[in-house]
Amino acid sequence: MRDGAREKVQTPRRTIEALRRYLAPLEREVFAVLWLDARHHVIEFDVISTGTVDSAQVPVREVAKKALERNAVACVLVHNHPSGSCEPSPADEFITRTLKDALSLFEIRVLDHFVVGRDTAYSFAEHGLL
Repeated sequence: MRDGAREKVQTPRRTIEALRRYLAPLEREVFAVLWLDARHHVIEFDVISTGTVDSAQVPVREVAKKALERNAVACVLVHNHPSGSCEPSPADEFITRTLKDALSLFEIRVLDHFVVGRDTAYSFAEHGLL
């Protein structure tokens, strides 16, 4: 965000590129959430957890708490794979479904989950997994 102006999430590709620049160089797996208002303007970007070289714990309760604190109506989930591969694991698919279901109880939509690799990223929404 620049000069107090809230940026709008317009396309998956633009969002992925912005997040990839931040997450791709990291040596540990990081799980974060981009919180959005009703017009898909960015409210906040929160790093939820930092893990090891090949995993990060995702506390569902903490994600729900942050969503309510931010008064979000939508979000974009994102995490990196320090290995460089952006292929989602079965655990990635499971946590995506779990968070989507949990946040839906509070009427918060998960718009996408990006897995960021070294040179590219994977969009769950673009692959029909949301």
